[in-house]
Amino acid sequence: MSAGEFTARIHGSVSELPAAEWDALSGGGNPFVSHAFLSAMEASGSVGGRSGWTPVPITVDGPGGRLAAALPAYLKEHSQGEYVFDHAWADAWHRAGGSYYPKLQISVPFTPATGPRLLTPHPELAPALLAAAETLCRENGLSSAHATFIAPDQVPVFEAAGWLLREDIQFHWENRGYESFDQFLGALSSRKRKDIRKEREKACEGLEVRVLTGDELGERHWDAFWAFYQDTGARKWGQPYLTREAFSLLGETMGDRILLLLAYMDGRPVAGALNFIGDQALYGRYWGALVDKPFLHFELCYYRAIDAAIALGLSRVEAGAQGGHKLARGYEPVRTISAHYIVHEGLRAAIADYLEQERAGIAQDQLLLGGRTPFRKP
Repeated sequence: MSAGEFTARIHGSVSELPAAEWDALSGGGNPFVSHAFLSAMEASGSVGGRSGWTPVPITVDGPGGRLAAALPAYLKEHSQGEYVFDHAWADAWHRAGGSYYPKLQISVPFTPATGPRLLTPHPELAPALLAAAETLCRENGLSSAHATFIAPDQVPVFEAAGWLLREDIQFHWENRGYESFDQFLGALSSRKRKDIRKEREKACEGLEVRVLTGDELGERHWDAFWAFYQDTGARKWGQPYLTREAFSLLGETMGDRILLLLAYMDGRPVAGALNFIGDQALYGRYWGALVDKPFLHFELCYYRAIDAAIALGLSRVEAGAQGGHKLARGYEPVRTISAHYIVHEGLRAAIADYLEQERAGIAQDQLLLGGRTPFRKP
């Protein structure tokens, strides 16, 4: 497919593409669309093989053959690891005699964090990327393409291309210029301040929490965290999405963008939380524990993340998908947006009707949740 002097191509992996050229497209602010992160997913076997995630990154060449634009894209044989649920759509299409899978997923595997999906410094090339994705679907019998957790400034491009927009809610913490955790607590109601202080005190009894990043990260730390991650993954998803090797590769290639919290009891690591550092946000990704300790989850995943974001001068914490319990801990409801290209007109019309009704419910939920934040009322 050609767009002026540019040509779109499909590749078998991100790893085969020049790292410097890919990272120049992504802008560098979001760790999850970096060449290092996506390549680690491939090299570790977390995607590819029998995972149901087949890498098919789409790129647009510029003059001289250098990368000018890219989409992180995957052929999917299922709907796991996406956090935007379309199982009902797949079931309806199968009952109608269609084949929903494979589909095209434009996203970061296993990562419900908002970020750029159209990777290019040339805005005029963004429509060409979407046109290439649409062509890939139509010419290869794919039912659909799905771009999830899209950066807000890129949503108009998808909308202009006629993709269906879907909304959901996450809970993010916003840094309003706080210089300390206590200053943040000062913005909350008196009762909530007391509750959080009690939770932190209870969670930290008998524990030492170590903060590790960069060269401080070693294989013994990943061995410990792997045990925590396996426990959580087995309970939530049936089996962990990432392989053990993924953590080693991430530590080797982007350790300076990782913040690992490990809680020790009697000198033994018993719990941990893994965060990634972006230019503007701290992203909480995985957590696990081998002990059942009240409020430890909140301490490691939410309160320590706030501590770190303040210390690093970051504007927000994104603590992952779902979790209404985050609301009472200073995390506020924020809209997330996905975009969907449906090839079959009948299925598209049915999904469009469904999304219109869903949007009304999401808007109402956000309004209600926004009124229940723990902040002091003016």
